[in-house]
Amino acid sequence: MNALNRKDLLDIKSLSKDEILLICKTAKYFKDVFTRDVKTVPVLRGKTVCTLFYEPSTRTRLSFELAAKMLSANTINVPVTTSSVVKGESLIDTVRTLEAMKADYIVMRHAASLAPHFLSKNIDASVINGGDGFHAHPTQALLDTYSILEKRETLAGLHIGIIGDIKHSRVARSDLIAFQKLGAKVTLCGPPTLLPDEFKQYGVDMTYNLDELLPELDVVNMLRIQRERQKGSLFPSIREYNLLYALTEERFSKCKSDVIIMHPGPMNRGIEIDDAVADHPNSIINEQVTNGVAVRMAVFYLLAGGAPFQDEEGDISK
Repeated sequence: MNALNRKDLLDIKSLSKDEILLICKTAKYFKDVFTRDVKTVPVLRGKTVCTLFYEPSTRTRLSFELAAKMLSANTINVPVTTSSVVKGESLIDTVRTLEAMKADYIVMRHAASLAPHFLSKNIDASVINGGDGFHAHPTQALLDTYSILEKRETLAGLHIGIIGDIKHSRVARSDLIAFQKLGAKVTLCGPPTLLPDEFKQYGVDMTYNLDELLPELDVVNMLRIQRERQKGSLFPSIREYNLLYALTEERFSKCKSDVIIMHPGPMNRGIEIDDAVADHPNSIINEQVTNGVAVRMAVFYLLAGGAPFQDEEGDISK
């Protein structure tokens, strides 16, 4: 793979295996940059990155903004709640205003699925999807993939479980596609009301029994219950959900000794995961946050036409 020849990053489905590995390889370089004493490089000097989030976000928005600043870009954060959007301005007019201000990259999160795809067809600026509806969260899937590669070098042959509120999770949809493209077996697990039959189209295994699944897994990727997206009660109570689907200390003790524990955040401690498990040495949850900055630096760099770095011994993309 010689380059990432595309204007936008909208989803995982459109990325090839080689493109995913290219982004992960590039993230490895930028993680070295991000974690050194002098963190900035002039890759995007003179460029402007705008973050436009129509939904709440802490990790993703701050991660993109930090990544842009580490690459020496100018950054604009548009707080939608205090912008002209509340006066009825359309999405396309908001973004064309930003483009008139010469924004080069627009990172957008929106409640409507495919909203970033719509933008990408109507503006010249590069559009990066920071999460759209239930549809996709490509950079989260890329950082999750990179985080596993750091520990295992390859996903081929790994058994990865995604557990929790699958129905409302754009992370689950993007993760499972990325993991499968790199050769992993993926099993989804959650209550029947949060694990609809539509996921069979992805060719993944599905189960409602977490206790039977956990001992088989190399990676456990826990998801939070997205109560803000749920309409009506999809399970009897939080207590019952915790009883059946939480990664408790007792359940964790039945996992493989080298199992990797992940969570995209924010975590609901004591609901889907116990404190002791979230903070266990096998957990890479905090590393995922650090890796998110490196991956987003890599995405900016490659969309800007940056050339792949030369292979090194131990290259993460091999």
